[in-house]
Amino acid sequence: MEIKDISKEKGLFGLEEHEKPWNTSDNEIKQIGKEKLDSLKEEIKEIKKLIAEREALSKAVFLDAEKVKMEINNFLAETSQINDPESNKNKIALKQKQVEISETQLKEKISCWQDVAKLKQELRECRKELTGRQGRMDMLGKLLEE
Repeated sequence: MEIKDISKEKGLFGLEEHEKPWNTSDNEIKQIGKEKLDSLKEEIKEIKKLIAEREALSKAVFLDAEKVKMEINNFLAETSQINDPESNKNKIALKQKQVEISETQLKEKISCWQDVAKLKQELRECRKELTGRQGRMDMLGKLLEE
């Protein structure tokens, strides 16, 4: 029986020991991951913008409702001297409108809070995915350097 020296032969797949088994460059592999990272970063920016816009919209709706309530109060103050039955009916109707506007403001606050909470949940998920992908890209980069 003859013992053969295989130390200088090619490896299992016919490759030299330090030769890479793929034909892509390190930069091409990094570029693939970078596109997804850039996409996630852009999505995070958009969600932050949506949160700010939703809060601004809610504030605008609230302020507009306050203006209407103030106009009703001013009108009621101007007509406080008039005490006929028809005028009193109109004053009661206007007071009811003020209550409805206040209810609308409360509903808007709740709706805004719900919308922002959903957007923040989505933001947390995107940040988590971004962090995970960045970690995997860093690990891949270290592996490719070896």
